Amino acid sequence: MLYIKITAFGGDRIKNHVRALRNEHGMTQEQLGEIIGVSRQSVIAIETMKYNPSLELAFKIAKAFHMYIEDVFVFEEKEEK
Repeated sequence: MLYIKITAFGGDRIKNHVRALRNEHGMTQEQLGEIIGVSRQSVIAIETMKYNPSLELAFKIAKAFHMYIEDVFVFEEKEEK
């Protein structure tokens, strides 16, 4: 599965599978946006790593794909040196 990386706090990363899952489910960005209550532009921003969704929105996205949130979004901590 394709991971998309988003830089979070102090180099930590939040990966998501939103684009891949949306494509697997045959949804357009507009259709997913309607299901989760956001605009197509918001879906684009999430998919292109320009926006980290709120926890509530992340749960709505996971629910849209009938998945657990941790299967859609993965937090990866920065390795200590």
